[in-house]
Amino acid sequence: MVTDFPFLLQSMAWPLVLLVAWYLGERLHEWANLPRVTSYVAVGLVASLINLPGLTDAVPGLPFLANVALSLILFELGYRIHLRWFRHNPWVLALGLVESVLTFATVYWVSGLFTLPTDTRLIIAALSVSASPAGIVRVANEMRSAGQVTERVLHLCAINCLVAVLALKLVIGYWHLSTSGDLVLAAFGSVHVLVTSVAVGALLGVGMPALLRSQRIQERDVTLVFALAVVLLTTMAYGLKLSPLLAALTFGIVARERRVHLTNAQRGFGTAGDMLTLFLFVYIAALLDWSEIGGGVLLGLVLIVVRIATKVVCNVAAARLSGSTERKGLLTGLALTPMSAFAILLLEQSRLYGFEPARQVLMVLAFMMVLQELFGPLVTQRALQAASETHVTRE
Repeated sequence: MVTDFPFLLQSMAWPLVLLVAWYLGERLHEWANLPRVTSYVAVGLVASLINLPGLTDAVPGLPFLANVALSLILFELGYRIHLRWFRHNPWVLALGLVESVLTFATVYWVSGLFTLPTDTRLIIAALSVSASPAGIVRVANEMRSAGQVTERVLHLCAINCLVAVLALKLVIGYWHLSTSGDLVLAAFGSVHVLVTSVAVGALLGVGMPALLRSQRIQERDVTLVFALAVVLLTTMAYGLKLSPLLAALTFGIVARERRVHLTNAQRGFGTAGDMLTLFLFVYIAALLDWSEIGGGVLLGLVLIVVRIATKVVCNVAAARLSGSTERKGLLTGLALTPMSAFAILLLEQSRLYGFEPARQVLMVLAFMMVLQELFGPLVTQRALQAASETHVTRE
């Protein structure tokens, strides 16, 4: 019997890459205090560089699995959002909205200096609004971070993600309108997706807590139930061509308001959540094509500086109004640096739903995404440490 060697390589690619990523993540976190997700991204980039067979194309269902992984993180982020805090301190909500709008406007204006098409500039601006919940939440959990800066970063990250999805869906609607002239199709591609995604997430957020209370499910089983609910939500979103990321974030916010208690031990969805996070960051990095990274270096550097500067300036300027200090505002703005995982999955999801410019934008932003993925979590980690809100002890 002759072994099909190429098929064997494809079959072994993912287990081997994930094992290497896990090992390096643990060792570099122990030796150099690097965020584990940074090591995962580095391994994914190297695997992409050597063109390891079967890493992104040969195995079916990888985009769905990546969306499940990010949806679990977005549910956790949504669960940590306290809506009553916005009522007690509306300046935080106003800060998040104003900072999102200014980031969009500034990035759109600066990208015009590089003679990019209008559609591409709009997409880049919409993506630049977002902060990566995957990078921020995992770093915060890893460092056991808690405090005013951490809470502001999480709440502002959620606002950024909501506005980014809204902006991107409106851009997609504008693209459909400009290419086909069909106003109904444009509205269906934006408003319908946004409203239905929020509605489905909110409905599940109301129904699941009621189910848990009626069945008297033990505390240790709550995590499993919510994980299955997120998988169901992602599957529904794929089938209905909705936004699983927006639905999962809404699900978490509503579940929190329905007073479902999750213990600290369940944060991150345990071992399954850790493995999915490991896969997510390796997969996202492997999507980037090294042949495209060489181009757009200047554009990537300029956009990174502009995006971070806008977030920092807004947070520093509004620090006193929102009950904080300028130093904490600076650290909050810096901690919002990561954006790649959320942005890349938004683009991939849009491409799968027929949005043609998505692939072109990923090519233009390849260099920016690499830097943000590698160094964004590190900036978040250092900012939270500088705020003295981390509670990790060496064993």
